[in-house]
Amino acid sequence: MPKVFPVIIERCKETGLLVGYVPGIPGAHTQAETLEELQQNIKEVLELILEENPNLSSDFVGLYQIEVENAEISGSKA
Repeated sequence: MPKVFPVIIERCKETGLLVGYVPGIPGAHTQAETLEELQQNIKEVLELILEENPNLSSDFVGLYQIEVENAEISGSKA
């Protein structure tokens, strides 16, 4: 049975590349120019890691989004 891992994907502001990593799995990270390339790269990384640690799993729980209002920063104290 295949294992399923969450992958967090962000865009690097400096390089413009997509960066993907698996929370809770040391070394499970990669980068690429396209989403398709990133998916292939992270799959290969996970396969290599799982060869060495076949019972490895992630304790990732999930993502939660929080909405906040933009607050102006001023020098005055309330």
